[in-house]
Amino acid sequence: MTFSNETIFFICFSIFVGLVMAFDLGAFSKSSSHKVSFKEAGLWSAVWVALAIGFFFFLRQYGYLIHDISDASHLESVRLKYYDKLKLPTDFNAALQAFENSMAIDYLTGYLTEYSLSVDNIFVFILIFSSFGVHEKFYKKVLVWGILGSIVLRFIFIFIGAALIQEFEWILYIFGGFLVYTGLKIFFNKEEEEEKIEPANHPVVKVASKIFNVYKRNVTDNFLIYHKRYKKWYITPLFLVMLVIAGTDVVFAVDSIPAIFSITKDPYIVFFSNVFAIMGLRSMFFFLSSIMGLFRYLPLGLGVLLTFIGAKMLLHHQMEGLGFTNTHSLIVIVGILATSILASILIPEKKEVKA
Repeated sequence: MTFSNETIFFICFSIFVGLVMAFDLGAFSKSSSHKVSFKEAGLWSAVWVALAIGFFFFLRQYGYLIHDISDASHLESVRLKYYDKLKLPTDFNAALQAFENSMAIDYLTGYLTEYSLSVDNIFVFILIFSSFGVHEKFYKKVLVWGILGSIVLRFIFIFIGAALIQEFEWILYIFGGFLVYTGLKIFFNKEEEEEKIEPANHPVVKVASKIFNVYKRNVTDNFLIYHKRYKKWYITPLFLVMLVIAGTDVVFAVDSIPAIFSITKDPYIVFFSNVFAIMGLRSMFFFLSSIMGLFRYLPLGLGVLLTFIGAKMLLHHQMEGLGFTNTHSLIVIVGILATSILASILIPEKKEVKA
């Protein structure tokens, strides 16, 4: 049995990500359950960002492997399917290089968008761990497995979304309107009180409790436990938290996945940008959770970012007519994020005067 270059690429990519995740989780060390230090989190954040940027350069050189492009006719079919607005030279080699450059820019723009929107996840993850009373040394394992579960679900959503967009392009307008609404809501409700989570009443907990036997307390860092007396397998509260994390991330995907589809219709690029952003989310959680207060204007920036992306989806024909490309989108996105971060650093926080 022979495999196409496309299949081989995905197998190698999956193995590579799996190995890096295994090292990150501590599969090759004696203990994987420990409190993650700021230094360790910063190191792994840098590793995942470096890998994501490295993949950008990989796409510029070997992007043809993703769609197994071997000749001009195949390149043209992929262009018409996912990059119909892209104009390519007549020479095959020059056209392939231009295609790979465009693919790489789309990936990087999507990655930055997804990575920045992941900041919202961090706020909620902190709330989930606090509400469920999870010990800090178990955060790492729960996040890793929860995020891995969400990647599988995102994979399904992405390819379903791509198929729908291919069949019904008007769905982009629905996505765009939703993103504008969400962005404006974030921007104008910045002072909204923090939502509280009641573990027993959480929908994921309720559903899981009906399907599985739930053990009443945690047993070290185990997700499953076998009760010898009752001869039954039980899931632990830690497993429930992992399910809640995965479910929460999927809910956030309702914003982020349409946002990336505003950048590219290529489901592979959407998926890869999601994978690298979500894989880095675990380490970013530990890195930013202790200093989140320093970036108080970042949520406002995310609101502006979502509004911009939604407007781009609604007005994509007009913006294309003006020559607005994904390179321009990348510049705008970086500008929004940089402005919100700089504003957080440079503008002093107003202190409330006690009466």
